Amino acid sequence: MNHLSNRINAIEESATLAMAAKAREYKNRGIDVINLSLGEPDFKTPQHICDAAKKAIDDGKYFSYPPVAGYQDLREAIAAKYQKENKVPYKAENIVVSNGAKQSIANVMLALLNPGDEVIVFAPYWVSYDALVRLTEATPVIINGTLENDFKVTAQQVEQAITKKTKAIIFSSPCNPTGSVFSKKELEAIAAVVLSHENLLIIADEIYEHINFTGDQTSMASLPGMFDRTITVNGFAKGFAMTGWRVGYIAAPKWIADGSNKVQGQITSANCSISQRGALAAITGDLAPTNMMVTEYHKRRDIVYKLLKEIPGVKANNPQGAFYFFPDVSFYFGKRDGDTVIKNADDFCFFMLDKGHVSLVPGGAFGDEKCVRLSYAASEKELVEAMSRMKKALASLT
Repeated sequence: MNHLSNRINAIEESATLAMAAKAREYKNRGIDVINLSLGEPDFKTPQHICDAAKKAIDDGKYFSYPPVAGYQDLREAIAAKYQKENKVPYKAENIVVSNGAKQSIANVMLALLNPGDEVIVFAPYWVSYDALVRLTEATPVIINGTLENDFKVTAQQVEQAITKKTKAIIFSSPCNPTGSVFSKKELEAIAAVVLSHENLLIIADEIYEHINFTGDQTSMASLPGMFDRTITVNGFAKGFAMTGWRVGYIAAPKWIADGSNKVQGQITSANCSISQRGALAAITGDLAPTNMMVTEYHKRRDIVYKLLKEIPGVKANNPQGAFYFFPDVSFYFGKRDGDTVIKNADDFCFFMLDKGHVSLVPGGAFGDEKCVRLSYAASEKELVEAMSRMKKALASLT
């Protein structure tokens, strides 16, 4: 008998985690699967970050509960980073450090949203945006970017989606799953729409800000009038290869930061003390390891883009950030593998796992049923082999 709450029954398991689990099943059976489903850097956490965490353990000062919002020095360092690099005048009081950016987003939504509120979600979107909105019993309003427009939503689309119930807008740039990057001009146009509607807020996810190949990373909160309207989400997982350390944060107007702090205080309290010491070393330390990783991602992007273009029927944009491709594979819908018909992206991914031994994620979880997400956070050797397997497996379809 199912006694789970309606809000839990209304959301799905994370598709990325589900496909990663399926890939592990195949590997446990001795099958050589190349896993391109998880958005996880394949680099190790830089040594100076690890050393800072080890020192914190040896010092013996960090075994008590930290402040719920994070250590003061870390919050000050995050604020200083935004002042210097992003031109946003955040202070420590605007920062709440959480157990990953996913918790940061959940805190904000629980603090702001009521049943019946609407949140505009730019699609394709990271899988948890839609689910977290529904978890609060608010309503996600999906607006779709197109492959022809680099998967980016326009300001005109935003204006048309706003109703009296619209409370917030959420998007990422660089984007997961498409790798698209909104230019300053595009963000200014969206900001103008937001400012024309009283009390409308933006949740701007900048978790991939360091993995940006355009040289133009604009923070929405830096634009005129947007400081009081923007909740910036960021963290250490992607740019510093710290996924397992679980350190994310928001930078937001104080009243929103205080509300998020209140939520977090009742759910998890503070982020891990030792992880925070590593995070402090990351944000105040040498960016050379991060820059090295970005250079490698850029090379991998170019390799995968070239090889994807060689697969008949696959359509892909050339992503300008993050470490994903989001190719349209609908050309293969209706094709057969023996008696099995590939009807949709889910079937495509299971076919690719079963016959090509490559793990991908169906695009429906990201808001586009025609696409699949492919992470190129893997070695060049694995990526070349994965593209070869995909091409061979798809050539066998009739």
